[in-house]
Amino acid sequence: MSELPSEHADTSATPLSPNRPGAETNPTQDAVGRRSRRRLNPSLLVGGSLVCLIVVMALVSFVWTPHDPTLVNSATRLQEPSSDYWFGTDKFGRDVFSQIMVGSRTTLFVGFVAVGVAAVIGVPVGILAGMVPRWFGELLMRGNDLLLAFPALLLAIMFAAVYGASTLVAMIAIGIATVPSFARLIRSGTLQVLRTDYVLAARAAGRGPFAIGTRHVLPNVSSLVTVQASVSFAIAVLAEAALSFLGFGTPPPTPSWGRMLQESQELLFLAPRLAVFPGVAIAVAVLGFNLLGDGLRDRFDPKLDDRR
Repeated sequence: MSELPSEHADTSATPLSPNRPGAETNPTQDAVGRRSRRRLNPSLLVGGSLVCLIVVMALVSFVWTPHDPTLVNSATRLQEPSSDYWFGTDKFGRDVFSQIMVGSRTTLFVGFVAVGVAAVIGVPVGILAGMVPRWFGELLMRGNDLLLAFPALLLAIMFAAVYGASTLVAMIAIGIATVPSFARLIRSGTLQVLRTDYVLAARAAGRGPFAIGTRHVLPNVSSLVTVQASVSFAIAVLAEAALSFLGFGTPPPTPSWGRMLQESQELLFLAPRLAVFPGVAIAVAVLGFNLLGDGLRDRFDPKLDDRR
């Protein structure tokens, strides 16, 4: 017969696993683990790396490029990639890699200004729509919906047709078309902040709407602004490339990824690399900013902790 275990048997060698029922967990360690996972999420790392690559390339282009990106040289037209011309040359003999580098400056510049215009207009409108009486807020949002009904590309083409194709017109048009996204998101965040206890305490203390909006609402929706800005930047990159492709964006001879795609159409079968390189550059920039936006959302949204 097998012996029954003794009441005083040593059970310290088989501790309860944290995943088994009855195991005690440390709430502090769990919170730290969740914060670490949010801080090191793959989307943020990959997106940040791709964005940094584009930014570094743009900054380097201010001080160095392999060749003059606007120099036309018929003797070197349509050369294949080599040690002298890393991405080859186009139909005008211009170095493709140098154009990619300088084109990143144009893309980032248009994106920064367009997103800045959208944030400067959309954030105050969103906060105002959340703090004013409901009927006035709904009126503002219906006007916002009317602007949202116009596609960004169509609005930019209308601006270019009226004021002429230029980088400035493209930036303003893309920025105005992005305002509704900021306004809708910030209004939603404002309504949530206004229900908190500290806002009620501020109202009880006699603080006015302007003080509440600047000292309580704006700091608490700043993370939403950051996430929306990164996502809107990707949209601005696509819009700028589309406008340049259609001839309504950055005019020549300033390099632009969209116009490089447009110029490569007639040589698509003879030299497909002329479309591949700017297309990959646009894809990397859009993917980087989208992943960065997803990573920032995971980083700043505390509700995601409850899902893990």
